[in-house]
Amino acid sequence: MQKLFLAIILFCSTGLLAQQKITIEDLYGKGTFNQESVYNVNWMNDGKYYSALEDNQVKKIDVATGKSAEILVKGKNLSPELKIKSYSFSKDESKILLATEVNYIYRRSFTAKYYVYNFADESLKALSDGVQMYATFSPDASKVAYVFENNIYIVDLASGNETQVTNDGTINGIINGGSDWVYEEEFYITKTFYWSPDSKKLAFHTMDETPVKEYTLQRWNDGELYPENYVYKYPKAGEENSEVWISVYDLKTEETTKMDIGEEKDQYIPRVQWTRDSNLLSIIRMNRRQNVMEILHTNASTGESKVVLKEVSDTYVALNYNDDLTYLNDGKHFLHTSEKSGYKHLYMYQLDGKLVRQITDGNWEVESIVGIDQKAGKAYYISTEVSPLDRTFYEIGLNGKNKKALGELEGNTQINMSSDYQYYLNYYHNATTPLKVSLFKTTGNKEIKVLKDNADLKKAGEKYGLVDKEFFEFEIENGINLHGYLLKPADFDAAKKYPVIVYQYSGPGSQNVQHAWAGSQYYWHQMMVQKGYIVAVIDPRGTGARGEAFKKITYRNLGKYETLDLISGGKYLAGLDYVDADRIGIWGWSYGGYMAGNVILDGNEVFAAAVSVAMVSNWRFYDTIYTERYMDTPQNNPEGYDNNSPLSKVDKLKGKYLIVHGTGDDNVHVQHTIVFQDALLEAGKQFDLFYYPDRTHGIYEQGARPHLFHMMTDWWLKNL
Repeated sequence: MQKLFLAIILFCSTGLLAQQKITIEDLYGKGTFNQESVYNVNWMNDGKYYSALEDNQVKKIDVATGKSAEILVKGKNLSPELKIKSYSFSKDESKILLATEVNYIYRRSFTAKYYVYNFADESLKALSDGVQMYATFSPDASKVAYVFENNIYIVDLASGNETQVTNDGTINGIINGGSDWVYEEEFYITKTFYWSPDSKKLAFHTMDETPVKEYTLQRWNDGELYPENYVYKYPKAGEENSEVWISVYDLKTEETTKMDIGEEKDQYIPRVQWTRDSNLLSIIRMNRRQNVMEILHTNASTGESKVVLKEVSDTYVALNYNDDLTYLNDGKHFLHTSEKSGYKHLYMYQLDGKLVRQITDGNWEVESIVGIDQKAGKAYYISTEVSPLDRTFYEIGLNGKNKKALGELEGNTQINMSSDYQYYLNYYHNATTPLKVSLFKTTGNKEIKVLKDNADLKKAGEKYGLVDKEFFEFEIENGINLHGYLLKPADFDAAKKYPVIVYQYSGPGSQNVQHAWAGSQYYWHQMMVQKGYIVAVIDPRGTGARGEAFKKITYRNLGKYETLDLISGGKYLAGLDYVDADRIGIWGWSYGGYMAGNVILDGNEVFAAAVSVAMVSNWRFYDTIYTERYMDTPQNNPEGYDNNSPLSKVDKLKGKYLIVHGTGDDNVHVQHTIVFQDALLEAGKQFDLFYYPDRTHGIYEQGARPHLFHMMTDWWLKNL
C-alpha cells in the first residue's frame, strides 16, 4: 500500500513538472531554452585544429577533443589591451587581424579599429589611425587593404607605408570597396574589394549612389529637444539605382584600369572573384530585371571582357547566395549551380563556358555546396533528395558518379568541413531532437566525438512539457499538396473545440515546415499552446525546396497565391472536428506581416484575427533589388503591385487586427504601416496599433522584444 502511495505521488509530481508553464521571462530573460552549439569555427590550415574567440582570447582548439590546445592571442595581455570582437588570419597564419570597437551601421556593415598581431615577434600594431572597414590581408600576408570614408587604402606591413587607392569617395555619393544599402541587404555583400591570388592587384566595386533618392529616419531616444534626422540612400522599386563599375588597381604601376562590363549602366554586379589566373577576373552581371545572368571573364590588365556563360529565365535567375561558383585548381574548369533544369543542381564547365557535365540531377535541390575536394575528385553538398522537409549530407564524384548519403537521411544536417577535407563538424537535429554537434573523420565517415548534445535543452523541453510537431498536408489544386505542422496542447482532447493561431513567413524560397527542431518563434508558440491554443505553421506556394515552378509561380504577383493558399489552409483547419472555426487567427513578421494583412482582409470569412509585425503594405515602398526580382518594376506591373497590396483591400476588414512596427526600421520602413494605418482610418475601420520608438526591423533593442511578446500574448488571449 505504501509503495502504491509513493508511486502515485511520483506520478503526480512528474506530471506537474511536465506541465511547468513557459513564461516570457523563460524566453527572453532566464535563457531556459538556450541552445548550445559550436560557434564561429574557423578551420586552421592543419585540419586537426580550428580557432575560436572565447573570453577575449583567440584559442586553438583540437577538433578531436574539443579542448583548447593553445591560446594564440590573449586580449588583456596585449599592449594596448584590446577587447577583441572578431579576428581573421593571414593565409599562412603568420599574422592575425584583430577588430575592436566594432560599430554596426546596418545588418552586416560595420566600422572597427583594427590591429595586426605578428606571431613571429609577438608585435601588435594599429593598422591605421581612426576606424576602418573590412580590413583584409593580401594572400602573401605582406599587406592589408581596408575602406575608410568610402575610399580604399593599402598598408604595407613591413614598412608601414600607406597608399590611398581611391580619392573620390563621398558619403551618400561615391562608394569604393564597400556596398550601398540595397546591395548589402539583398545581395549579402559589404566588402567589395578582392585581392588577386599573387597579391599584385586589387579589384574593387565603385558605386555611385548620387542619383538614388534619400530616405529619412527620425531618431527619438537621444533625449534631445529635437529628434535627429538620419538620411541615407534607399532605392525604392522602380526608382533609380546606384551606377556600379569594376576596376583593378595594379600595386606595382599604381595604375587603375576600368573593366568592361558593357554599355548598360542600369544593371547589377552582384559577385566578383578572381579565377586561378591572377590576370583573369570573373564578374557576374545581371540585368535590372534579373532574368539574365552572365559570367564575364575579364583581362585585368586591359579590362577586355567576354561572356563565357549566360542564363536566361522567363521569371528571374536566382543568384546563388552561397557563392557556388568555384574555379578549379587546374585552371581549366569551373563549377556552378543553376536552376535551369527546374531544380537547383551542380554543373561543371570548361573555362570558356562549354558544358562538361551536369554533376547532380533529379527532382530535388542542392541546397548548398559544403566543399569541393579536388584531389579526391569529390563534391560534398546538402540536398533535399530524401524530401523537401529534410536536409541530407551527400558526396558525389565530380564525374557525376558514386553518389552516397553521409549520416542521417531524415532531419536537418548542416556541415562545416575543414579546408583540407579531413574532418567535418556535423550539426544535426530533427523534429523531436535538439541540435547535436559531432566531429567526423571524412575518411570512412566516422564519428569521433560528440561535442554538444543539448541534453539540458532536452530536459528543459521535458520539464516544460514541450509538445511534438504533428506534420500534415492538404491539397489546394491540380493535385498540389502544401505542408504544415500543428502544435497541440499536451492534454489535447479531440472532443473539444480549440482556437488556432496560424504562423507563416511565406517569402520566396523560404521554408518554415521542416523535419527540424524548433524554428521561428517556436518556444513562444509552445507557450501559447499551453494557454489552450493550437498553433499551425504552413508553407504556401512560392516557398522553397520544391523546385523552380513551385517557387516562381508567385512571379509578378507576390501575395496572390500565398493568400489563396493560406485561406485554403484556414478552411482545412476549420474542417477539423477539434477546431473552433470561428476562432482562427494568423500572424507573421516582415513578409509574414504582409501576408497576415492580406489574409485577414481577403480571408475575412475564415480568419477572425491577425497580427502584422514590421509589415510590407505595398511593394512600391520596398527596395529595388528584392522587389523587382519577383515583381518587375511598378511601371511595368502596376496591377501586380496594387491588386495584391493590403492597401487595396482595407474595406474588407472585419476581424480583430494588431499592427506593430519599429520607427527605426531601415529595411521595411515605418512608412508601410503609416500609409496602411491612414487607409484603414479613411475606411472607418477599427484596429490596434503599436510603434516601437527607434527599434529596427527585429524590434529587439532595449527590452523591446520581451515587451512585444508580452503584448502579443495578451492581445491573442483577449481577441481569439
